[in-house]
Parts: sequence; C-alpha cells; structure tokens
Amino acid sequence: MNAACARLRGVSPARLLHKAGLLCMIGLLTGCAGVRIKPVSTQEFIAQHRGDILSSGTLSIAARNTLSVIGQDPAPCRRDPAPCIEALSSPTGLDEEQRLSALAELWLAQALNEGRANGSTGPGSYLQAARYAYAYLFYTTRPPAQRAFEERQTQVRDYYNYATEQVSLRAYRHYQAHPDESPLGGAALQTAGWRLRIRNADVRLPEGERLPDELIPASTLTFRGLRSIYRRDGLGAELVAVTRANREDKGTFPHPWSEPAFPAVTAVLSFPGSDLEAVLRTREAMLRVYDPYKHDAIRLAGDTVPLAANFTSGYGLWLARSGFATQAIRNVLGGEDGLREPHIYLLQPYDPKRRIVLMLHGLASSPEAWVNVANEVLGDEDLRRNYQIWQVYYPTGRPLAYNNRAIRQAFQATLDHFDPDRTAPAGRDITLIGHSMGGVLGRLLVSSSSNVLHDAMQTRYNLEPEQQARILHDYADLLYFTPVPGVSRAVFIAAPHRGTAYANNRLARFASSLIRLPLTIFEDLSGLANMTQRGQAQYDRALISNGIDNLSDRDSYLRLSNDMAISSAVRYHSIIARRSADGPLEDSDDGLVSWRSAHLEGAVSEKIIPGAHSIQETPPAILEIRRILHEHLQALEPDRRR
Repeated sequence: MNAACARLRGVSPARLLHKAGLLCMIGLLTGCAGVRIKPVSTQEFIAQHRGDILSSGTLSIAARNTLSVIGQDPAPCRRDPAPCIEALSSPTGLDEEQRLSALAELWLAQALNEGRANGSTGPGSYLQAARYAYAYLFYTTRPPAQRAFEERQTQVRDYYNYATEQVSLRAYRHYQAHPDESPLGGAALQTAGWRLRIRNADVRLPEGERLPDELIPASTLTFRGLRSIYRRDGLGAELVAVTRANREDKGTFPHPWSEPAFPAVTAVLSFPGSDLEAVLRTREAMLRVYDPYKHDAIRLAGDTVPLAANFTSGYGLWLARSGFATQAIRNVLGGEDGLREPHIYLLQPYDPKRRIVLMLHGLASSPEAWVNVANEVLGDEDLRRNYQIWQVYYPTGRPLAYNNRAIRQAFQATLDHFDPDRTAPAGRDITLIGHSMGGVLGRLLVSSSSNVLHDAMQTRYNLEPEQQARILHDYADLLYFTPVPGVSRAVFIAAPHRGTAYANNRLARFASSLIRLPLTIFEDLSGLANMTQRGQAQYDRALISNGIDNLSDRDSYLRLSNDMAISSAVRYHSIIARRSADGPLEDSDDGLVSWRSAHLEGAVSEKIIPGAHSIQETPPAILEIRRILHEHLQALEPDRRR
C-alpha cells in the first residue's frame, strides 16, 4: 500500500482522473459481460416454467425461447401476436414441435386479445389455435406417447381443449340465434372463413330436444357441499348440457323417471388431412360431441387418446338448481305443491351394461342426502364403469304401505321403459341402498309379505269369507308383495327397522299433526273401512299411519314388517351409527335410532361408525359403501366376463 502511494506521488490531478476513468470503463464493460445468480424458490421456478397464456396471461418460456430464436421480441408478441404469427408461419429452420406449439399459443393469445377488445369474438382465432395444437399433437415426428412426460405437451393439450370449448360455445350460440337451422342436419356452419361440421357421436338428449337450453363449460363450475370434483384428464372440452328432461309440473312428471337433465358431454375438434401440410392448409373442421360415460378413449388422427371428462359438474349443477332443500319439507307435510308420487332420477344416461344402484333417502329428505355418496361412487373409476345410480325421490309423509307400493310401481315402470324384455345386465344383481326411512322401505322392497298383513287384519276384524275375497281383490297390492326382482344386495344405513321412541315425543307428535295426507288415500281405503264396519272416520292404523307415525316403535305396520322374511337371494349389510363410545353396543344409539332397532340378524356385515344419524355422508360410511360395491362386483366376476 505504501509503495502504491509512493508511485502516485507527483502525479498530476488530471493524470489521476484519466486513470480513474479508464478503470471505471473497464469495470462497466466487465459488469455488462458478467453472469450473476438470481436465487428463486422452488415455487417460483415451477411457476415460471409452467406459466403460459392460459395460466398466467403471459407467453410460456417455450414460446418466448422460440420467438427469440427467430429474432422476435416476445413482449410485443404478447400484445400484438399477428406479426409474430406471420414470422412463424413459414419454415424458419425451427424444430417443427417448437414452431407449431408456439403458433398454437400465439393464436390463443390473439383470440383472448380479440375477446378483451370486442367483448366477444368469432371462432376463427380459436379454430386456428385448435388446428395448430392438433397438428402438434398428431402430425409431428414424435407421437403423443413419446412426449407424455413433457410439460409442453400438457400446455398444448390445454390450448386445444380450451379452444375447442370456445368453438363449441360459439357454435351453440349461433344455433340458438338461428333456431331454423339444425346443427345435426348435415349442413356445415360457415364462420370466419371456416366450414364447421357438427356431429353428435352418442349424447342422448330428451325426446324432441334439438338443442340444450344451455351449454356450460365445466371449468367454470365449483360447488359448495361437494367434497371432491371428479374428472378425467384427456383430450376434449368438458361441458354440461342443460336440458328439459322430464321437468316437474306442479308436483307431477310425465313419466315416473327422469333421465339426466344436466348430462356431462365432451366436445372434440378434428381437422381433415393425412399429413401436416394438409392439416395446416385446410379451412374445415369437425366438432364431435361424446358421452364421456360411454367412452374412456377415442380414435383421433390414427391414435387412441383418452377422452377428457368431468363427472361431477352435471351432478352438482342438477343439485344446485333442483330446489330439493325447500321441497323436502313440503313433501313430508303433503302440501298441494309437493311431490305427489315417487320419482326415479337417473344420474347418467341409461346404460344396459351397467348394474343399477338404487338409493332411497330418509324422512323429510331428498336426493341431496346422497350428494357425496353418489359423487364418490362416480369418482371411483371401477365403480363408474360398472354401475349407474338411480335415486328415488318420494313423499316421505305418506304411509309406508303406500310408498312401498308406489316405489315398486315406479321402479318397474322405469325398467319396463328401458329394458322391456329384461335382457340387459342393468336389471340383474341390483344393489339397493337406503338411509333411515329409506332403509325401512328398502327392507320392504326385498321382503315377502306372505300372509302377515292379511292374517293381522283377519285376527283384528274376524272377517267373513266374502269380505276377505273383496279385500284380496281390492287391496292385494297393499297387503301382498314379493321381493323386487333383480335386487341381490342391499345396504341399510341407520335404518329404524323396529322403530324409534323419538317418533313418540312431543315434537314428533306435533310434526305428525301437520301432515296432510292426500284425499285419494282416504278414498282408496273407504271400502276397507266399510268392510271392517269401523266407519269412514276410523281407518286401520296399520295402513293409514303417516310417515312419522310409521317410524314409531309402537307402530303396528312397522312391527308386522319385521315378521316378513328378507329374500334369501339378497345379501344385506348394515351401517349403524353410535354417537357415544361409552357403554355396551347393545344400548347405544345415533341420537334417533338405537342399535337394537337398526341391527338385523343375518347381515353379511355390520359396520359401526361413531357419529350421529346422518352418517351416510361421512367418509367412513362412504368407504364402507364403496367396499360393499366392490365386493358385489367381485362376486359377479364370472358373469362380467360373459
């Protein structure tokens, strides 16, 4: 240091400034050429590498790198993609995958820009984005399977799916605005210089419906009250078609059943051409609409690809728009605007190959009682492939005897419609699942009354032979029944088979007093009243008790039902809740139903779950239901192979 200072002594200030300037210039030049480290977190790294025009609103790293190779500044390309699209549209020495994937992203950016500028835009730019994504996926040297682990392929698949969704929505709006045109009539839709043809591969719309009332992207739907959203990754736009399937009119339906009013559909775009040049030259496209329950995969451009699907969206939308929560109270009280007869809802289009799972809710409830149960079954791929869910909605204030008869009639009418010859596997080895009152009804559906009810009436009234003959003729379907054909497994959840003392307390008696049974029931039993010589005002309580009365541990009909034998062809299971682990199991209850009432001798299994009466929606109960359904499939394995 001293030596350096000595060398500087005698140097003029001007000379010192000159030397300092040279040193600064060298430092600046060195700083410009150097590489510095900028630390990033793992989350930032993933966000940077996976972010793209859809997820972050900026061009992906892959697109920016491609543009840099051809001397384009990526920032202006995001604001105005057109010049950059032009620069990429001719051969530039780039790898074909880089070029096509960048073009798909830039066309999507162009479409999004047009939408922001105009509020809405035609399908032209979206068709271009889908076309370049399609070319990247199927017409480059490497097939999709060889890029399975590459993030870029996932991004391009998303560009294709989103562009297909937007093309589908715009085509739908066109046909809404032009009801005289038919989307399936064979004529192409001329739009933005493109010819777009539409084909319905196998989506089943209600009879007479040419077009859904609405077409909703599943990606825009989230639901409170559903624990999970179940979908399948793949190719295609996941949509929900809102239809008019068997809509209710003042408590009545045109049929005892309703096919899905909100079916899930998947739309797929394809472009004609046997090679890359032909695909990029065409101005034609085909939009096909599929039922994702019927197809796990489709053939597209010579490859087999998984078909995208959202299995929760339609189900969730149906429940959200159903109004079941407010209807359930009206239905138990028997108001004029309440449900008049049991109704069966199919949660997916009827499939003759899938076994039926029939679900029955409890008192003052509705199909909403099964919201997560049904969703979890639909979310299990093996169960979804082998089962279809039917849910019974019934007026829970009606007598058990009447609901037993009416549900049987509705179920048989539904099977008669879809499988009149009873040749389909769907109608064999049916599984019945009932909660609370639904479990009691489920037990009746798989039981034989024999002479139990008739003998009880004979003992009570000492009927003459001619009276017995008239009762047998007029009331046979109430007094005599056999197990519903086709049911081979049943699950009873918190079911009060022997009634509950809670149906006798003051609150239950008050609720029972509010129930108004339809006049038709009293008219139906007028002949029975006359025959038993007890007068029009005093009907047999074994048949005329309302739904709450029927759940009492003192109810005569419920007591008699326990003398009816469950079919030997039915394997049955119990799921029972206990709210406290203290004390013996035999003395436990779920707050409403005791173990002694819910327990059934001869059950294949009995699952005890800590919790209250509405146990069917808890994860342990859902796991047990899924276990039983899988067990049922395993038992059917030889039949499934035929």
